[in-house]
Amino acid sequence: MDFSLTQDQRMMQESLARTLAEASSLDRVRKFAGDLSDKGGDIWKVVAEFGLAGIAIPEEHGGLGLSMLDAALASEALGQAVAPVAFMGVVLAPIALLRGGTAAQQAQWLPKLASGEVVAAAAISEPIAGARDGAGVTAKGGKLSGKAFFVPGGLAAGLLIVADQAGGLHLVRGDAAGLTRTLMPGIDETRRLAELGFDGVAAEPLGGGPELLTALRDAGWILLAADTLGAAEVMLDKAVAYAKERRQFGRVIGSFQAVKHLCAEMAAELEPCRSLVWYAAYAFDAAPPNAPGEASLMAAHAKALTSEVGRFVARTSTEVHGGMGITDLLGLHFWFKRIGLNRQLLGGPERVREIAARLQGLAA
Repeated sequence: MDFSLTQDQRMMQESLARTLAEASSLDRVRKFAGDLSDKGGDIWKVVAEFGLAGIAIPEEHGGLGLSMLDAALASEALGQAVAPVAFMGVVLAPIALLRGGTAAQQAQWLPKLASGEVVAAAAISEPIAGARDGAGVTAKGGKLSGKAFFVPGGLAAGLLIVADQAGGLHLVRGDAAGLTRTLMPGIDETRRLAELGFDGVAAEPLGGGPELLTALRDAGWILLAADTLGAAEVMLDKAVAYAKERRQFGRVIGSFQAVKHLCAEMAAELEPCRSLVWYAAYAFDAAPPNAPGEASLMAAHAKALTSEVGRFVARTSTEVHGGMGITDLLGLHFWFKRIGLNRQLLGGPERVREIAARLQGLAA
């Protein structure tokens, strides 16, 4: 079996990487990170025009109708560029609408999402990653109350997919009465997290039951794993390039065995992550019918492994750079912090492994 990317997928990823290299250059990322009033609208416009806004939306609604593997490849490119784009909501909202929305809800929102006119965010962390003090949303009589923490893109989203404590999912308009948004501090300055407050906020229920929340969780894990993969690839490339040019004791440091080993270990640890992320994304759409838990298990493995390997690569790449690695001049910290946030969003590796153990019947 030839399990490799198609020519179209490779061309799409390469074209997106070139587009982001210009639209989301390191200088542009640094400017975004240093100015909270900067919404990154110019970057989003370029990304939407490229077609990413509608990557998971069928063509009849104005989207591209591509697969989860295509979305994962796009997420990898966004991680490589540390682009300040809340891509998770871009993918999760169409999945929620297509699998749990009514025809009227799909007709109302999918074309707007596909064009980039409306940006969506998913507030699903609590039932997946575990409840935090003061967090949790309850639903009663078509109204939502409570708080949702750590919502990527939640500050500016025009449409919110909100999970309640019972695992139900709801659509909330961004301008709904009683909805409040507060910036939550985080280590990753390229993505802003929101605390959403709900005080009797009107919401439309989505169908799909617990299976829909599971699908959103799996998709989120895959996208985060792909983003971490892209960020870690860049940190490895930068470490190797630096080792080839930095001279010490009259020699480039890449000629020293210790530095060679550090770079080789990063490459050896990172390479299996790529095939695992690809297969997890493929399984999301095409898991064998005789293995209903395959997609969830692969998504969990991809999230847990890349979280651990990403942290190893981030730390080791910084060590190869020495003191320069922690300076703002190189900007290595942007990828370092990106990996750190991805590790914890929708559950850290310990939490994800616990869920994977339950899926396999290895834990109660």
